[in-house]
Amino acid sequence: MLNTPRAKITLRLTAAVYLTLMAALAMTTFYPDPVADVSITLMLGVKLIPLLLFLVPVFRGDNRGYIWLSFVVIFYFTEAVVSAWLSEGAPVPMLLTLLSLSLFVLAMVHLKINRPDARTPGE
Repeated sequence: MLNTPRAKITLRLTAAVYLTLMAALAMTTFYPDPVADVSITLMLGVKLIPLLLFLVPVFRGDNRGYIWLSFVVIFYFTEAVVSAWLSEGAPVPMLLTLLSLSLFVLAMVHLKINRPDARTPGE
């Protein structure tokens, strides 16, 4: 699935930020305090299941999976920006904003580097 040698680098960077974002989302479930009277399993599921759907495409470097991941990450970015704005720049929402923005940008860079050759088969 990787069309260029540089695509391996962007794949590794994207996978690292992807895992870091998922870890940060999981940690925000418990820090600073868990929400009372809400199932932690439910909270983790709502936060992580949309991202977990892209686990295989992210590690394979599948372009179509990266495109769909980018659409999903926009929702995480929007939520993080709103939280950062409402909390007046608290560190945790700012971190989530930076991670989701980084994941989106790296996915776009990977798609640019890993795009198939545009030449016709007869050339």
